[in-house]
Amino acid sequence: MSKIIKLKDKFLGGGNPVLIQSMLNVPLTDTDNAIRQAVALEEAGCEVVRASIPTKEAAMKIPEIISRITIPFVADIHFDHRLAILSAEKGVDKVRINPGNIGGKDRVKEVVKSLKDHGIPARIGVNAGSLEKDLLEKYGRPTAEAMVESAERHIDMFREFDFENIAVSLKSSDTKMTIDANRLFAEKFDYPIHLGVTEAGFGESAMIKSAVGIGTLLIDGIGDTVRVSLTGSPIPEVDAAKEILKACGKLNEGIQIISCPTCARCKTDTLSIVKEIKELTKHIKTPLSVAVMGCFVNGPGEASQADVGIACGREQGKLFEKGVITRTVRKDDYTKVLLERIMEMTGGK
Repeated sequence: MSKIIKLKDKFLGGGNPVLIQSMLNVPLTDTDNAIRQAVALEEAGCEVVRASIPTKEAAMKIPEIISRITIPFVADIHFDHRLAILSAEKGVDKVRINPGNIGGKDRVKEVVKSLKDHGIPARIGVNAGSLEKDLLEKYGRPTAEAMVESAERHIDMFREFDFENIAVSLKSSDTKMTIDANRLFAEKFDYPIHLGVTEAGFGESAMIKSAVGIGTLLIDGIGDTVRVSLTGSPIPEVDAAKEILKACGKLNEGIQIISCPTCARCKTDTLSIVKEIKELTKHIKTPLSVAVMGCFVNGPGEASQADVGIACGREQGKLFEKGVITRTVRKDDYTKVLLERIMEMTGGK
């Protein structure tokens, strides 16, 4: 089990719930839009939000952004250690930094002093695409072993300045390398780990890469916070992270829909029912499993563990709860009746 670090009012590591992260893709200098995006992420269920701080102008906007959200805010810093110090002064809850690209130990020492002064942790971020030249020469290419060695030398640098209030991430766009690196790291260290497959791309292929990489590690018991990196709006990142956590048994919240892949026995547009139920129940936090099955064969039997479900027939179907049929439903009322029962069981919350 990993160490615990405090992130504003949340605790990271030590068996605490895995936190969902995302990142603003609007510059902080576009303040109104940055605030809108940060608020939208929080409303979507994001629990930690990160933003790139490439300039002093961006850092100066930090207080305005954090005044509008309640979740922890993380500054993402590259190259200029002064921006890490300024971000800490402006009230961020954590600093993500790559010690290898901010100019050596003296500058890391200055950052550490600032982090100590403000009582905030750091995340050491190691990416396969930006490993140190000597490690690339040693291993011949980016490898899981090279990533872990990079993380270890950065950790040693922080330890030299008596600072261990850190989390670590080891990310690659190669899913297997990400898995291997995090497994190797978890064998050697007990720092909280932030998981993600970086530069995963967009759409279904990116979600699959992230689900395989993040999900495999979570099932291994590795990982304390996650970000699903998707090109485009960050809002879908939060939804995808939730689904991965649910599938791994790390999040027992909201409506979990069970639906059959359909076959020639299916005489109903089950996909439309699934989509409508999902959209109309996305605000619900009460855990509930809901089945939408295309026929009686796949109905109460194969979905017997669902809290509530509908087995759809050509003209009528069966509403069931935990495998027990409770009523017959007309085809035109499938969605209406199922939704009504969901609301009764959850109170709509």
